[in-house]
Amino acid sequence: MSFLSPSSATLFFSATNPRVSVSPTYTSPSPSLRSRSLFRRFPYLAFSRAANAAAETFEDKKWSSSSTTRPVSGSEFGYSHTFIDAQSEQDLLSGIQREVEAGTLPKHVAHSMEELYQNYKNAVFQSGNPHAEDIVLSNMRVAFDRMFLDVKEPFEFSPYHEAIREPFDYYKFGQNYIRPLIHFRESYVGNVSLFSEIEQQLKQGENVILISNHQSEADPAVIALLLETTNPHISESIIYVAGDRVITDPLCKPFSMGRNLLCVYSKKHMNDVPELADMKRRANTRSLKEMALLLRGGSKIIWIAPSGGRDRPDPITNQWFPAPFDATSLDNMRRLVDHAGVVGHIYPLAILCHDIMPPPPQVEKEIGEKRLISFHGTGISVAPEISFQKSTASCGSPEEAKAAYSQTLYDSVCQQYNVLQSAINGAKGFEASTPSISLSQPVQCNLLTS
Repeated sequence: MSFLSPSSATLFFSATNPRVSVSPTYTSPSPSLRSRSLFRRFPYLAFSRAANAAAETFEDKKWSSSSTTRPVSGSEFGYSHTFIDAQSEQDLLSGIQREVEAGTLPKHVAHSMEELYQNYKNAVFQSGNPHAEDIVLSNMRVAFDRMFLDVKEPFEFSPYHEAIREPFDYYKFGQNYIRPLIHFRESYVGNVSLFSEIEQQLKQGENVILISNHQSEADPAVIALLLETTNPHISESIIYVAGDRVITDPLCKPFSMGRNLLCVYSKKHMNDVPELADMKRRANTRSLKEMALLLRGGSKIIWIAPSGGRDRPDPITNQWFPAPFDATSLDNMRRLVDHAGVVGHIYPLAILCHDIMPPPPQVEKEIGEKRLISFHGTGISVAPEISFQKSTASCGSPEEAKAAYSQTLYDSVCQQYNVLQSAINGAKGFEASTPSISLSQPVQCNLLTS
């Protein structure tokens, strides 16, 4: 992502997924105001905490510790009986057609929902989970319910969006939806002790920036799921710099609503509609100001992909590899951290999860990409923080230093990615560990049935 440089009045971000809908003026509301606003906009979601807790208790018993995936439940928070009350696949799919015929669901969205259902079903069944049929039905009826809600009453993302946890918990919804797609027996975390170090820094009021490659729309859920037992604070606290597509696509928006996001317009799509380019730049400037304010407050962990988009396979070899970083984007992020007045740390993070939900082969202008989904092993790894001063000590100019620092971070991400690739796709498992990258596996309870 490219940020506002000291000498420029133009802000560019290159993220990936998302499309932003930002208000012309924005002031961060208090939690109470946010809650009241949500209840005004979504009055049908105002079920009691007690009812929600009761529903979760019931589901916890139904999906005992022997099962790794507990589907989202509860007609208490259902928007429409069409989907939330569905008792079978036929009910779900016929419900889509009924809403199309009633004129309440656009045909192109309906087609995407049907396609998503089949792909998700096939992927979950690949896992061999004995509860696969129930998991698919439970998760898809809630997903369709949330998607249909947004078609009827589109949610608008602010420049800084905080995950919506009540009255409907969009974070848990996203976690439970992606969980059955991860083959935990073939998933790995590199240098898990460093994540504990990061948690300690956050508790001390310091900021942490994760400089990462980016592979799929499921990245946030994959990161959170692989850390949910060892480092739950990180799982729920990460703020993702999100491009302008996943917050406009009706199939993505419910999942995005459960994440902390700094919403931006992607540089790759800045001029898709030329007459909107100035508006997008102004919106990005507001998002930049929000980021600066967040960093000044301390205790923030922000994930950013300086490549400006998702990794894509080489068209000739079909091999996946982290996309190159944009040195200017990374340098501007570093400057923001340095000028926050709070101690900040920059860590290189690698993620491998492209098989879960790979992007289209080429960058697409139109919203509504086809979602290919699969059950597969995943991995994340973090390496020690990299000092700008130490890695650029021999550089003769600011431009040379900027390029050298970007390359150092990128090289670390690639090194970690290679280890994950060897462990997961090369089937070497723990043997892929190196002296600097120690692999472990996430949550033992997940390994029981995955």
